Amino acid sequence: MFLRPFAALALGGIASLLAPLPAQAADELRLQLDGLELPIDLVELEAFARQPKQSTRPGGGAGDLGVWLNLLQPQSRRDLIRLLQAPLLQNRSFGQQLLNSWTGEQMLKEAGGLLTVTVPAGKGQGPSTAPLLMASLRQLLQSQGRVSTLELLRSLPVASVTLRIDGALELASQWRSQLQRQSGALAQLRQLGLPRRSSRPLAFTGSLSRLPKRLLLTVPHRATPLPIEIWPAQQPRRGPWLLLMPGLGGSSDQLSWLASALADRGWPAVVLEHPGSDQQALQASLLGDAPPPGAEALPQRLADLQAVLEAQREGHLPSFGPSPAGEQGVVLLGHSLGGLTALMAAGLVPERGLARRCELAMVSLPLANLSRLMQCQLPGIIGDGAASAAPGLAQVSQPTPLLGVVAFNGFGSLLWPYRGLQDLNVPVLLVGGSLDLVTPPVQEQLAVFARARHPRSRLVLVEGASHFSPVRIESRGEALFQLGEELVGIAPLKVQALLLNLTTEFLQGMEQPSLLSPQLREQEGVQAYVLDGGQARRWRQRIPEP
Repeated sequence: MFLRPFAALALGGIASLLAPLPAQAADELRLQLDGLELPIDLVELEAFARQPKQSTRPGGGAGDLGVWLNLLQPQSRRDLIRLLQAPLLQNRSFGQQLLNSWTGEQMLKEAGGLLTVTVPAGKGQGPSTAPLLMASLRQLLQSQGRVSTLELLRSLPVASVTLRIDGALELASQWRSQLQRQSGALAQLRQLGLPRRSSRPLAFTGSLSRLPKRLLLTVPHRATPLPIEIWPAQQPRRGPWLLLMPGLGGSSDQLSWLASALADRGWPAVVLEHPGSDQQALQASLLGDAPPPGAEALPQRLADLQAVLEAQREGHLPSFGPSPAGEQGVVLLGHSLGGLTALMAAGLVPERGLARRCELAMVSLPLANLSRLMQCQLPGIIGDGAASAAPGLAQVSQPTPLLGVVAFNGFGSLLWPYRGLQDLNVPVLLVGGSLDLVTPPVQEQLAVFARARHPRSRLVLVEGASHFSPVRIESRGEALFQLGEELVGIAPLKVQALLLNLTTEFLQGMEQPSLLSPQLREQEGVQAYVLDGGQARRWRQRIPEP
């Protein structure tokens, strides 16, 4: 019973690390936990991975290792074999680009702290293997397209390496602790006693099958035109137009469902495509033609947003539909990094001390809050915080007044840890999902929203929704994610229908302020908690500190 989880955690820790052998190659892996060490002969482990049935027989090549391998249940042995044989990197070019990226550097730094060079007993912890991992991966990728766990271990130019199981357990526990905290926070949220309200999916005029107007907009900060989609309003509603921005690696198609539906209700919508951090950029990184896109795209995304606002002000965009649709101002709407772009364009700038906060947050890889990886890229891009360091807009100005912000799965706990949304004088709709481990709602939405002062600002938590619930992927061949149920969350189309209702009511609330009141909304079996600033603060006070 002990060996099964022990083996799985040991090799699982190695697998998470994302050429001929050197003159000296590792032949021993020491698993270390609470002062105890279990030495594993890598040659014997390699024999087991190649021929598991033969090598675990007496005299079959697995030696003493075969004794405890035989204690594993059959399914555990099969899982271990798959883990040993599975490629850590499947594409040479992508692997090389990943190694050159900031994210890859952080991954190897964390891996090197867990997998150290073995030193004699009593000499403390050995040095990190991060430089060796980097060099060995580069050497292997020069001669082969795929690198497995065993190939990487055996290529390290040291006789023995030690895997700190306690460190691997700590990383694994981040996920469990985050889910437990979110579960506990949800239990506290249920006790707020919000009034219940039910709704039905919105009906439409039948115009949702239409196609948008596609435009290539010439902009001064790009060598090639900026692609945008325009969805004209289908009725003469008095109100703002909407500027929508997808998340990192996303395409305009992923938000077209929302743009089309809102335009049908009378709000013209423009959907941005951000070359360099869009679907094509992600595909290029997977093919090894470019590094993976990251937070370095933020300044250019802000410039894209500014260029579209200027084009609209100067009359360079096609008609938004029947007057007076879109004539009152603009609402910025984004998913994930698109939501962060919207908040910064609205006037929020990182608070001073960002670099130090990131230094503390990156003591270990934030697997339970991946948005912190992106936030901690920003000090090298925009500086240490305060208005003078911000790369984007101070605030959208007349004659295109900013009327509001909608951020699906937004984030910014390290950027605005003290003031949050306090400095924004427009209403904000901040939406999160209870299953989101990319931008976890307690850290990334509640913490940022709790100081919101605008009376029409709302925080929404959708129970059972994930980071990707607002994203509609029509083609399963998209490079962004071929998502399984565990990442998509519950019934994404039903979640999107509910988000459409809430977004619509938030926009209507600019004319009828009491429409989107605090409530527990139920629609087609999906529940969403809608909070104002006071209730958000009450909820936060109920959640124990981690």
